[in-house]
Amino acid sequence: MEEKHRILVLDDEDEVRTLLSALLEEAGYAVSAVATSAEMFARLAAAPHALALLDLKLRGEDGLTVARELRRRSTMPIVMMSGRGDETDRVLGLELAADDFLVKPFSGRELVARVRAQLRRATELSYPKPPGDDGGSERYGFGDWVLDLTRRVLTHADGRACALTPGEFALLSAMVRQPQRVWSRDQLLEHTRGFDCDVYDRTIDVLILRLRRKIEPNPSQPAYIRTERGLGYLFAGAVTRL
Repeated sequence: MEEKHRILVLDDEDEVRTLLSALLEEAGYAVSAVATSAEMFARLAAAPHALALLDLKLRGEDGLTVARELRRRSTMPIVMMSGRGDETDRVLGLELAADDFLVKPFSGRELVARVRAQLRRATELSYPKPPGDDGGSERYGFGDWVLDLTRRVLTHADGRACALTPGEFALLSAMVRQPQRVWSRDQLLEHTRGFDCDVYDRTIDVLILRLRRKIEPNPSQPAYIRTERGLGYLFAGAVTRL
């Protein structure tokens, strides 16, 4: 029997935790529901989880700080939740750690759709394609970096691996495969989110910002990922198929 994906839910309201757990369990997921970050990290240390669902507003804790620490420890998808009036916090959350945001109030169908999309994306990026699908190893070099699409690894010339979230990896893979192409935000959203999620353009902007911080020698003057005003983005660096 196929093992269920286990979802970690962090929310300090008992009723919300109970509701989220019920919705996810009904959709076929196993759930670990906790009220504090200490409990969350203890659960993570005890057993692997496929995705984390975190509330931005926690009593006595900074949700953004919690999410950033979780991202430091893990590359699993992080979906954050917040109220409609928290756009600034939502953008900060995406910039610092989150792969997606759910704006309260949301329906059970939207919750499950977002979770499924993130898990599908993470699964696609976790396992190499069969050799027949892409001719074997698919590696690209740019600057001091090597992006191995078969092993799903980005490595620097000094030997260190750069941890990328599923969304970051999907975006970088698409752009490196077609350097000098101008990508609209809608086109990049298709590669990073799929078609069954209601996301917004600024998701791409914050993913680009996060990637620049990780791969650019000088993120304030990017050499690789360039903004084309009014059009979108392009990968301007020289890319070599290895």
